[in-house]
Amino acid sequence: MNDLVERLTKEQPIEASLRPEPTLEAFQEALDRGYVHCKFINTKGGTELGIRMDEEESDLSKADFEEGTGSVKIVGNLILDYVRVRFHGTIELPDLAGQGYLEVLEEVSPGQIESAETVH
Repeated sequence: MNDLVERLTKEQPIEASLRPEPTLEAFQEALDRGYVHCKFINTKGGTELGIRMDEEESDLSKADFEEGTGSVKIVGNLILDYVRVRFHGTIELPDLAGQGYLEVLEEVSPGQIESAETVH
């Protein structure tokens, strides 16, 4: 396993990565689509990952978007540098930041990867 993936297995600060601006509305739209971008901010230049949310494991019930309070739990699988991982993160609505980490599931070979789930 490479160094980046290993470093991201430890819980650390993350933020919701939203364009064109980081707003609650943009975050809610991403959650509604079931696909969010989160950025690990303590790596060189940051490491932004696109996460297809696992609806059964993710939890939006503690979020109040009208008041801008509470938090969301985001869980989803992806492949990062030929390693299948499961992202676990909690984002606090007031500042769209929180904590997250990767759980290593398995290493994969290039032939095993479907291009839609690969992140480099």
